[in-house]
Amino acid sequence: MIKKLLLAGIMTAMVLSGCSSSDDKKEENTNTTQNEENTSSDPDAEYEALKEKLLGGAGDKFPQLEEPKEGEEIAIVKTNMGDIKIKLCPEEAPKAVENFVTHAKEGYYDGLTIHRVVKDFVIQGGDPAGNGTGGESIWGEPFEDEFSQDMYHFNGAVAMANSGANTNGSQFYIVARPTMLDGYFEYVDSVTEENGDSELLVNPSTNKIFRFNYSEEARNKYNELGGTPELDYGYSVFGQVFEGLDIVNVINSVEVDENDKPVTDVVIETIEIVKYSK
Repeated sequence: MIKKLLLAGIMTAMVLSGCSSSDDKKEENTNTTQNEENTSSDPDAEYEALKEKLLGGAGDKFPQLEEPKEGEEIAIVKTNMGDIKIKLCPEEAPKAVENFVTHAKEGYYDGLTIHRVVKDFVIQGGDPAGNGTGGESIWGEPFEDEFSQDMYHFNGAVAMANSGANTNGSQFYIVARPTMLDGYFEYVDSVTEENGDSELLVNPSTNKIFRFNYSEEARNKYNELGGTPELDYGYSVFGQVFEGLDIVNVINSVEVDENDKPVTDVVIETIEIVKYSK
């Protein structure tokens, strides 16, 4: 059975973007709701299975950053503030991509809002309820997380929001942090030095994995592009914005209320799935 470790400082400093809010009860994360139960019946067995997959290397292929190939399916998120084009990564996250693409083709996202905007963190949408508590997968039930050593929460990454391990539904988010948190990888190194690198490190209060195996190439890419590495191995990355990141930045700067909901609706008019062509 895997040993779960409470990482020093992780609750107050680094996990899920840290504590930039003055409200101690307000945690910056990408949860769909704070009240849903984890659907995993045996998280220890699940994490033991993940251990071999996730600790076998450092991951430096970056498929999400590759230019889409001619004829490859891409997504165009059309909002009332502009278009966002997304490269999809079905080989790394097949179920997340299938779910997103099917919902898009069936018009599930049409007319929904970007219901949550956290400055220099994420923009989040895909919830019919419009408040972070709704939505379901194309299978009518939550589906499992899909983690890959080669997928990262770089600025512009697209990932599934969830309420715990294996609770993916319809909600997704786009990373909107153009610069890295100061000292993040130094923190990662200190955690690894304290706890070792032979086991998955898990925060028992969130039941999410803390990623520590970063190659020099991955660290450099984060420093170049920005991003939220503290979300790695907690949420399934399935795509990357390759055009329209300026629109993401505009949306990320809108005025929001006390619940991070835009004061003026940011509407997903539709999401088109098309064949990429230069």
